[in-house]
Amino acid sequence: MEQIIFDYITVNPDVRFGKPVIKGTRVPVDLIVGKLAGGMPIQEIADEYELTLQQIQAALRYAAYLVEEQDLAFV
Repeated sequence: MEQIIFDYITVNPDVRFGKPVIKGTRVPVDLIVGKLAGGMPIQEIADEYELTLQQIQAALRYAAYLVEEQDLAFV
């Protein structure tokens, strides 16, 4: 059962082992963020994975949200 967890981002235990993916695709969010971090141009990612700019931006917003929610404790 697909569950929307963020704009354009869904999870489904039957798709990519329940990892967050771009809605309507099997493209994992971590793949998109990793490609961007590695320097791949946005348009190249969009073309390769048939994504819109809005979908790619949603992956970045979701990643930023997750980082923001982290509460690191220093010992």
